[in-house]
Amino acid sequence: MTIRQLLLALPCLVLGWLGVLVTVSFLTDEAPAYVVVLPAKTFATRLDPDVAILSVSGSTVTVSATAPHVARRLYRAGARLVLPAGLPGCLPAPEVLRAQAK
Repeated sequence: MTIRQLLLALPCLVLGWLGVLVTVSFLTDEAPAYVVVLPAKTFATRLDPDVAILSVSGSTVTVSATAPHVARRLYRAGARLVLPAGLPGCLPAPEVLRAQAK
């Protein structure tokens, strides 16, 4: 593989992974929290009452909600990109985490 092919493949890989994350956040409510990247200035004031802000940084806001269709409601509130947060992934949780969850 040449450097040129690698430089073309890497952005495609990143965009593909972001596409999967956006699809998961939009179609399912499995994530315990969501990261909103580059929210609008009025984002926090337009949130539904059941949405809790967990943390805020310069370019992201992490939120959690109890009602369904969280990602759709976040986009309506002014989110530019919503990604799921806190999902365990494909690997099984280590024994320590399973013991803490009980």
